[in-house]
Amino acid sequence: MQQNFRVTRTDAEWRARLTPEQFEIMREHGTEAPGSCALLLEKRPGTFSCAGCDTPLFEGKVKFESGTGWPSFNEPIEGAVETSVDRSYGTVRTEVHCATCGSHLGHVFDDGPPPTFLRYCINGIAMNFTPTGG
Repeated sequence: MQQNFRVTRTDAEWRARLTPEQFEIMREHGTEAPGSCALLLEKRPGTFSCAGCDTPLFEGKVKFESGTGWPSFNEPIEGAVETSVDRSYGTVRTEVHCATCGSHLGHVFDDGPPPTFLRYCINGIAMNFTPTGG
């Protein structure tokens, strides 16, 4: 699936902008170790944005503790993410990527709490957090 995104960079430009771990997760569809990111514990009001292009992705008010080891959200900011079918590892999942730069963020599952019943399970290292008023 090749798509045109508003923000595009060469691999060299991505490598200059991202840490090696961010590059592996966001550009090569990797996954961080569960429980390894400080954003898992973030509970302040604020906005989670794409580490690749700064697009606001999720508001802190829709974050919840899923017990999975990754930051989980009920719903993204409208138009911030897109999804595609991920057939890796012998399963079929729904991949979530940034609608602006195409960076891999994580996956979405239908086992979340009301009102959406969705769980956007996102690699914390793929996001930055800005507290409200920060």
